[in-house]
Amino acid sequence: MTTLDSLRATAAEQAGALGSTFVGSEHLFLAWLLVGTGPAHEAAATAGLTPDAFRALLGTRSGPPRAGAAAEEGGLSSHALRVIDTAGVMATADGRDTANADDVLLALIREPRGAVARGLSEAKVKPSQLKALTRPHATKQSPAARREGAAKTPPPREPRERKEPPPRERDTPARPTRDPEIDDIPEPRPPERPRLTLPPKPAPPPRAPRRWSWLWVFYLAVPISVWLHFTGGNMTALFAAACLAIVPLAAMIAYATEQVAARTGPMIGGLLNATFGNATEVIVAIAALQAGYVELVKASLTGSILSNLLLILGLALFTGGLRQPTLKFSRTAAGMSAAMLALAVAGLILPSVVGGGPGEHNVTQLSQIVAGILAVTYVGSLLFTMHTHKRLFAGGDHATLGGTQWPLAAALGALGLATVIVAVESEYLVDTIGSVTQSLHLSQVFLGLIVIPIVGNAAEHASAIVAARKGRTELAVQIAVGSSTQVALLVAPLLVLAGVLMGQGVTLVFPLFQVVALTVATIVAAIVTLDGESHWFEGMQLLALYAMIAAAAWFI
Repeated sequence: MTTLDSLRATAAEQAGALGSTFVGSEHLFLAWLLVGTGPAHEAAATAGLTPDAFRALLGTRSGPPRAGAAAEEGGLSSHALRVIDTAGVMATADGRDTANADDVLLALIREPRGAVARGLSEAKVKPSQLKALTRPHATKQSPAARREGAAKTPPPREPRERKEPPPRERDTPARPTRDPEIDDIPEPRPPERPRLTLPPKPAPPPRAPRRWSWLWVFYLAVPISVWLHFTGGNMTALFAAACLAIVPLAAMIAYATEQVAARTGPMIGGLLNATFGNATEVIVAIAALQAGYVELVKASLTGSILSNLLLILGLALFTGGLRQPTLKFSRTAAGMSAAMLALAVAGLILPSVVGGGPGEHNVTQLSQIVAGILAVTYVGSLLFTMHTHKRLFAGGDHATLGGTQWPLAAALGALGLATVIVAVESEYLVDTIGSVTQSLHLSQVFLGLIVIPIVGNAAEHASAIVAARKGRTELAVQIAVGSSTQVALLVAPLLVLAGVLMGQGVTLVFPLFQVVALTVATIVAAIVTLDGESHWFEGMQLLALYAMIAAAAWFI
């Protein structure tokens, strides 16, 4: 008889061969068809229910996954866990220590569902037939068993005579004999009074959820910044107004991109969301390159990765952990995202290592070669996450469109208008950098490392925090780690290319402080996310590391 461990191992192999990320009840049934024995197995094979036929049935299944198919601890679905528990109860009831394949079969056919029910139906095999062949003693007994049971049964005892006590004088007189012809006639019921029923009150129409409603206040910064620019107002006030104006415009670009992506299909839509997700950072960086702030642009690249890994992820885990004691997310998706991020950060750090050595004179060419390799890797990451292995990243899709959908022309118009205004506000911001650094005694490194990344990613920061508070930790982690990967794989190569076109000579050589900060942040974020669960204190630790890096940048 096949043991339960052997059956589970075969089911895990079949699930992996079919491309499933968990072992379901259908894989347990397929394993029974492969390694099972006995009359029930022979009857199923005779009816045409073979492993190949059932595997073909699994291959033709379509539609969204079942609600109970979420993988639990050990790689088993919730229904598969219940089947194994039921099989264990059956084995215990029979006086056995462990369950076997027949126990699993009986548990599967007790409540057949999904592919198991379809397979039995198409082969015209009734669950009762398999049960009778698996446990014949549970349905009927042989004549010898019945004779043996009859021999062991003691003869019935004769009932004792019950002596009735003599009636007393005060006893209640006996009731009259019941006449069925009279007593069985139902008594007439009074007619029911008609009830006055009011028509049901119509439900109010669902209100479309507001999106970025809190950002409407920041739109006032757009006309204020224009007025300060043309009137020659205070440069610090213009810098603050430009920063505040970019926040809602970045949100508008992201939302308009989602509106366009919703009408272009999942592949192109995912490409649009991934590409235009960092449009604000690219526009601000190009404006800074035109003004000659190369070191500020390079610091903004490092700062974007640090703010995503430490600030966004830390705030998301901290706020989500205040509502739930343990935050869980996909370890597989988190591990793949961490691996891609580590590769991207290694590509950014490598020219910095060579920059101080014998190959220093070739660092510009090395930076361009590395940028090209990172761009090719970015294309491969899009193909991986959106086509070949998109099921692993389904929980972290950025396209979370809500509310009223816009017409395509309106979405394209809003996207173009917001992009133009962001370009104008970026010019205002860059024009005031020199005055702000002198008046506030700030370094360009602090502006690029801390201030500009927070301004450009404020809308995305809010999305991750809101998602974590609603219990969507998977989405929050994907936003934080995925945005960092996009900065390293897409934004950095684009800025190197823009530097070549503008004659600025942008390289990927970063100061030692930024290299160490990037390395430490990547390692800490990987440690936090690789186990697939977190809590509020880990979020607090990420925020503490970001605060220490910001304090160090203040004194540079």
